[in-house]
Amino acid sequence: MKPEDFEYLAKLLKDRSGLVLNADKSYLLESRLMPIARKRGFKGIEELTEKLRANDEALASDVTEAMTTNESFFFRDQKPFDQFKDIVLPNLLRTRATKKSFRIWCAAASSGQEPYSLSMILKEEAAKLAGWKTEIIGTDLSKEILEKAKTGLYSQFEVQRGLPITLLVKYFHKRDDQWEIDAGIRAMVNFREFNLLSDLSSLGGFDVVFCRNVLIYFDQATKGRVLEGIAKLMSDDGVLYLGGAETVLGITDKFKPVPNQRGAYAVVKGAGNVPCLGAEPAK
Repeated sequence: MKPEDFEYLAKLLKDRSGLVLNADKSYLLESRLMPIARKRGFKGIEELTEKLRANDEALASDVTEAMTTNESFFFRDQKPFDQFKDIVLPNLLRTRATKKSFRIWCAAASSGQEPYSLSMILKEEAAKLAGWKTEIIGTDLSKEILEKAKTGLYSQFEVQRGLPITLLVKYFHKRDDQWEIDAGIRAMVNFREFNLLSDLSSLGGFDVVFCRNVLIYFDQATKGRVLEGIAKLMSDDGVLYLGGAETVLGITDKFKPVPNQRGAYAVVKGAGNVPCLGAEPAK
């Protein structure tokens, strides 16, 4: 790949998705973009880049989607979901008792396992949530991966990654060689095509945000902009979850780590700041 083509593609991807690629990742670009080039009948990456320079928006979207990492599985890393069930949810039930509603956002929801994991937790706690309005928004910039998420269809391999057998039996049924998640669980999630680099205000307010394993692909300035945009959407006692390799430290002062709860961050707006998150989980 020509250096000038790599530079053009890297800039296009950063501008459109926030993804930062160093020069040593040219092999990754080629491996993921060659299938697109072949599908379009191009001779190679050079011709593909030439078409992109001619402002082919459909091609630019295909290239961006091809470079998006769509790694996801049910109850990934487990700890955040235990925290949500044992600590955050009881806090929401207490602090939202008057209005009886809360909203959750899963940014970069990929093929849907994260928001569906949260849906299953809420379903398991249905008796406590009687009369409540809960909303889970799952967003991703990839239209193709969101279409997969909406179907709720997963392979044997996908349901074996993190999903407890009790929940598989309870909320999935076999459909040919795949597993289909219960329609009631699917109905609890509203999937939307959305780019984290866009104006976040259109999404509305949230009480809990899962933005895990996304920021690692951004540079420091982009991380800061995204985090500050998320903070503006969140309630005063809102909770943000980041991935294990991510942090707010040295990036923004809009969040602070929650003591004793790795990966959880309290929004810094006012008093609140969810002091209960430092407490022992509810029994």
